[in-house]
Amino acid sequence: MRIVIQRVLEAKVEVNGRVTGEIGKGLLIFLGVGKEDDRMIADRYIDKILKLRIFADDMGKTNLSLKDVQGEILLVSQFTLYADCRKGNRPDFIKAGPVQKAVELYEYFLEQLKEKVEKVESGEFGADMKVSLVNDGPFTIILDEDIIKN
Repeated sequence: MRIVIQRVLEAKVEVNGRVTGEIGKGLLIFLGVGKEDDRMIADRYIDKILKLRIFADDMGKTNLSLKDVQGEILLVSQFTLYADCRKGNRPDFIKAGPVQKAVELYEYFLEQLKEKVEKVESGEFGADMKVSLVNDGPFTIILDEDIIKN
């Protein structure tokens, strides 16, 4: 999996002019599923995300987790996180997971987050989505295989 997390003051996603997900303060999470991913890997990412202390405390230090600030999550699928641009000018997505596997893991990821966080909203897998956000900081974190293995 490859994940881009943005700390936001607000975020929303629209599909064909219809809002499919909208949050206030929290995390906008872009999720890319790779060929080798499974539920165990998804669980490790979820655990890491929920424990990240990336929200400011009263002293302005990033000491608080999503739960500490009663934050919300907007989850958006994004296979393009697996773009390989090393050769030529057209990205190769050969390392992205096959559609059926990606859908299953995306839905699993979403279900697990909903069990652990009060408000979790989402985009629509495979749709042409319009995502808007107010990045808080800006504060953006990238999680990939190297981070989760350690």
